[in-house]
Amino acid sequence: MSTGHNSFAQLEISRRNIVHNLNYFRSKLKPETKLLVLMKANAYGHGSVCVAKEVEKLGVDYFAVAHAVEGVTMRQGGIVKTPIIVLTAGVDYFQEMTDNNLEPAIPTVEALDLFDKHLEKNGIERYPVHIKLDTGMHRLGFVESEIPALLDYLKTHPRIIVKSIYTHLSVADTPGEEEYTLNQIKLYTRMAPQIDAVIAERNPSDPKPIHHVLNSAGIERFTEYQMDMVRLGIGFYGISHIDQKFVKPIGTLKCKILQIKHLQPGGGDVGYGRWGKITKPTVTATLPLGYADGLNRHLGRGKATFLLNGKRVPTIGNICMDSCMIDITGIDAKVGDVVTIFGEEPSTIELAKILDTIPYEITTPVNVRVERVVVD
Repeated sequence: MSTGHNSFAQLEISRRNIVHNLNYFRSKLKPETKLLVLMKANAYGHGSVCVAKEVEKLGVDYFAVAHAVEGVTMRQGGIVKTPIIVLTAGVDYFQEMTDNNLEPAIPTVEALDLFDKHLEKNGIERYPVHIKLDTGMHRLGFVESEIPALLDYLKTHPRIIVKSIYTHLSVADTPGEEEYTLNQIKLYTRMAPQIDAVIAERNPSDPKPIHHVLNSAGIERFTEYQMDMVRLGIGFYGISHIDQKFVKPIGTLKCKILQIKHLQPGGGDVGYGRWGKITKPTVTATLPLGYADGLNRHLGRGKATFLLNGKRVPTIGNICMDSCMIDITGIDAKVGDVVTIFGEEPSTIELAKILDTIPYEITTPVNVRVERVVVD
């Protein structure tokens, strides 16, 4: 048993499906197009270190995380060869970033100036950063009116190496919003070359910054705008914005039955609040996964069904902090049998629809106490 892990539950990471998904998205790219794979939020809940180790063997050009601590975790876990961008770098963890060879994404001149002062204080002559442009997402980044100030700053601060310039397409996954996406790309192609020109003028020996705008949906739906690099996120983890037949889930959450109960009417009901009413002879199984493990409480009371010995079985009663119950009446099962919470079946898409949310919200909450295991 691994210390600190819920030994009854595992998130299996499929090496075969990692290869499959990478090959699918690579098939859409030109040979020279670079590939960045997102590892933020603990690899969307799948386990950043174990997933990145598998991906690094296959060769990608970049990883990206949201926060510096995620990048530090990856470096400490042995991910040392591949460059890592910190997308939400902020201004508080520059020391951790430079100590661990993490490259910050910069959205404002103020942040750029603070980072430059950090470099000067630490005697670092030159360091790569990534410039974020806001073309319509309005979350982070330079809007067009702020570009002149950025250019003026870059002209006089040679410590800053602009490694890449990027933007995020907010509706690349949304049919009917193609015009908005194309307008975002058009705005990017008006803004980014201005930065290129300043970099070339400042130091002609500096390489031209990498340009990238496409996310997973963009790779599938706007392939012709792949530019120098693409950023592969949810698509890598098994969600397609064209057809699910093209990708496979890299993670399957499984657990083992802890106990089986044979219940009769009048002998009490199941779970907190007695929401699992016993109105007929019922067989239940208790599973060692609860909302503390990332299993959303709103999947209880029969709203979700899981897979047991080839049969779908519904939840019964409320999901507890560390466990939940399923109705296995009529199913041939025993203690120790494996139940699949999500994977090929049921899919994260199915569970997300029950919750009126997105598949990201199914995988990202899976707690670190659930062991990640790489399987073929």
